[in-house]
Amino acid sequence: MVQALRVLFKKPPVIVGIVTALMFQVIFSIIWMTAYSGVNDRTNELTVAIVNEDGELSQGIADRLAETLPFHTVSNLSSEEAIDQLNHHQVHMVLGIPAGFNELLQTAGSTAEIKYTINEANPVTIKSMMQGVSQSVTNTINKQATAQGVQTVLTATGTPADQAANVATNLTSRVEGVTTSINPVNGMNNQMVPMMMVLASYVGAMIMGMNLQTAMGMLSTTFSRWTLFGARIVINVGSALMVSLLGSSLIVALGGQIEQGFVAFWLFQALFLCTFMFFSQFFLICFGPAGSLFNVISLSLQLVSSGAMVPRELLNGFYSGVGQFLPATYAVQGILSAQLGGPGVQSAAGSIVLILAIVVALSLLVTLLKKQRVSAGAPSPAPSNA
Repeated sequence: MVQALRVLFKKPPVIVGIVTALMFQVIFSIIWMTAYSGVNDRTNELTVAIVNEDGELSQGIADRLAETLPFHTVSNLSSEEAIDQLNHHQVHMVLGIPAGFNELLQTAGSTAEIKYTINEANPVTIKSMMQGVSQSVTNTINKQATAQGVQTVLTATGTPADQAANVATNLTSRVEGVTTSINPVNGMNNQMVPMMMVLASYVGAMIMGMNLQTAMGMLSTTFSRWTLFGARIVINVGSALMVSLLGSSLIVALGGQIEQGFVAFWLFQALFLCTFMFFSQFFLICFGPAGSLFNVISLSLQLVSSGAMVPRELLNGFYSGVGQFLPATYAVQGILSAQLGGPGVQSAAGSIVLILAIVVALSLLVTLLKKQRVSAGAPSPAPSNA
């Protein structure tokens, strides 16, 4: 066994495998720890729209909410504009004060409602955060309303004790929060689909790319670089269509939501999967087997910066900026729209097509600049006579 170990440790694949496992730990630890550091301190990057339909009577409440909420707030939108921006992910919650709110607060025995609208087609972090904020706001306004009511009762004269107790009971809960959702999510399994699809697609593309690169290296002395690059395109496109068809079908069969239709969902997955293939293979074309290290870095960067788990607004400037140039960011945006509903996948698909075109062009350029390997059996040119 000792002899076997000595022989194995002289084999490059064994060393490469151990180094790769070590680099996974180093790269993921550094990127994830630095990307998510301080996330809770950047909640002011999230936006809440406050829509006051009660006019001047409730303006004081709206102003206090804008001052106390730990988010960036906007107050100049109509209800329709706020909902539209919520659907396009420009705001993260709409807080509505309906008409007649203040009058209901002043009426004994009545209950006023504050309306909260959230978009569930977002990372689960935003959904849970906004649900917690809605409860906190309701409790805060309840305390204010109760204090005002108690003060009014105490200043009143000639009120029998039993009636005062009855009034106090009515004042304990004067405000109720009513939460509605657009693009609702049916279960945690559907909420995790974007993360799962990005992870499975990129890891699959990485492994496929390594094997494809090895096979093309074996054939580099038999076929021209043009022929092999054309074959790479055909294999990537065909594989993306076939693999995404299976993946989309499984999601539907296992109870997944497909709000914009199966064909749109399937073709969009095929588009970003094909982009992942060319993106990951670009590093292998440039650096050979060492390109796998760049793919590990790329995988980790895309997982943290895509917004699949934590909203991109909560990341620091470096990771948020890097995410704008990586395909996973737009893959997550498109999946959320195609799967859960929203403005559509056209914008996300356009960005992915642009990245795909750039990566294919760069891969072709590197292929042309590399020297063509010559077969060992090829005849050498005959020396010329002096």
